[in-house]
Amino acid sequence: MAFSRVARSGLRRTGGTFGSYSNEGDVLLCEGISIHRNPLPSLQNAKAARDFSYISSFRKIDHLNMQSRGIRVTPQYQSATAERIVEESESEFDEPRYPGLEATKPGEKPRVVVLGTGWAACRFMKGLDTRIYDIVCVSPRNHMVFTPLLASTCVGTLEFRSVVEPVNRIQSALATSPNSYFYMASCFSVDTDKHEVYCETVSNGGLPHEPYQFKVAYDKLVIAAGSEPLTFREVNHAQEIRKKLLLNLMLSENPGISEEEKKRLLHCVVIGGGPTGVEFSGELSDFIMRDVRDRYTHVKDYVKVTLIEANEILSSFDVSLRQYATNHLTKSGVGLMRGVVKEVHPKNIVLNDGTNVPYGLLVWSTGVGPSQFVKSLDLPKAPGGRIGIDEWLRIPSVEDVFALGDCAGFLENSGRPVLPALAQVAERQGKYLLELFNRIGKHDGGKAFSAKDSVLGDPFVYKHLGSMASVGRYKALVDLRQSKDAKGLSHAGFVSWLIWRSAYLTRVISWRNRFYVAVNWATTLVFGRDNSRIG
Repeated sequence: MAFSRVARSGLRRTGGTFGSYSNEGDVLLCEGISIHRNPLPSLQNAKAARDFSYISSFRKIDHLNMQSRGIRVTPQYQSATAERIVEESESEFDEPRYPGLEATKPGEKPRVVVLGTGWAACRFMKGLDTRIYDIVCVSPRNHMVFTPLLASTCVGTLEFRSVVEPVNRIQSALATSPNSYFYMASCFSVDTDKHEVYCETVSNGGLPHEPYQFKVAYDKLVIAAGSEPLTFREVNHAQEIRKKLLLNLMLSENPGISEEEKKRLLHCVVIGGGPTGVEFSGELSDFIMRDVRDRYTHVKDYVKVTLIEANEILSSFDVSLRQYATNHLTKSGVGLMRGVVKEVHPKNIVLNDGTNVPYGLLVWSTGVGPSQFVKSLDLPKAPGGRIGIDEWLRIPSVEDVFALGDCAGFLENSGRPVLPALAQVAERQGKYLLELFNRIGKHDGGKAFSAKDSVLGDPFVYKHLGSMASVGRYKALVDLRQSKDAKGLSHAGFVSWLIWRSAYLTRVISWRNRFYVAVNWATTLVFGRDNSRIG
């Protein structure tokens, strides 16, 4: 910046003009100046960092020679000003500089930066006291997904908008507070010494620079970036499954399609027998039995669903519930196979015993793993590659950084097991952390480096509230045991299905979404599922 400013003043004195610097080695001949074909590394770095104007023509200046770094002038023109230009132009761009939010000043509210818009992040932001804190949320999506009902959207039981809620409706300060913001971007780096995060916007080419990067300084950082899904956990995943399913149904009706190809196109294979895989298989079975048989009568006998699991389905549920689910899915036409997938090909998979399974739709629902962002962070790791945290959800080795949800796990030295990647775990952690933040904020512990002497209160303790899963055809499982080996209430059948629907209806994010879900369920019950393929 100093180089540009001094150069402009010099040009005004000499009658020069501004043009654009060519980094392609073009030779420009002007009056009294030669620009070498050698590229200028320092100027190229500057151009990459921000938008500058560079010198292209001069008048009334003789023997000026611009070389690979800085400016060298003939002896009769050397001066202290010229030397200062060289020093500043060389030092100013040693590190990339980003636009963004600088550190908060004395008298301003402390800034909490939240990475993510999942269950943990949204529960935390919803209850955080915005009279104490400013919030900056950074995420590549601007909404929260109610994941327990996502499988229902794949077959048209629910509309996609029924399971999402914009983040600025969850925390209105992001839309109304002058110093709180939502940035649709992905964080690619964290500097815990400078208390800064570095982000790259999600864009389709509409910004002046691509990729557009910026920084945000924080007083407190909450990493709730989730995990790398090995199943469908986003709305766009459900949309792709729905489009592929309907496309295969319509393609199979075209003339000239062989019997073998019809069987392959209409074979839906689900990998993973956890709650997500079982619920999707149940929804798919309902869709086939009730809707496909009426609207695709030419190919209805070719449609088949197969669920592949290495061990037992729903392994975390009570044994009696597992047996009930196995029997019910079998009666509903879902084929159950045991095996481990060895190879995946565009039209078939190969199991570890050599079995070849052709498919038209393959849905992978085997769980989650640490994301590339979490792997890249130079932070202590818990078993499984998650970010290591202590009993208060802090990252012990750094100041003012917390982690929660699927991306975080207790360190081995804490003596606690890594919690499962469940929505209720993330939500409970978000609720605990917002209470901790509100408490220390009231005692002036919200600013950076100010919470060392704050009373954090009791550590986080997770108590499992139970598990539920729908298996289709108005049947569900309810397991209220606090752990796999504990005793407790478990039930299966129609009453459990009513409990399952009632529980999820009350847990849906907002009253608006509860209305949407209730209306969608009633519409599906009366008129059936929508089978329009859009896009």
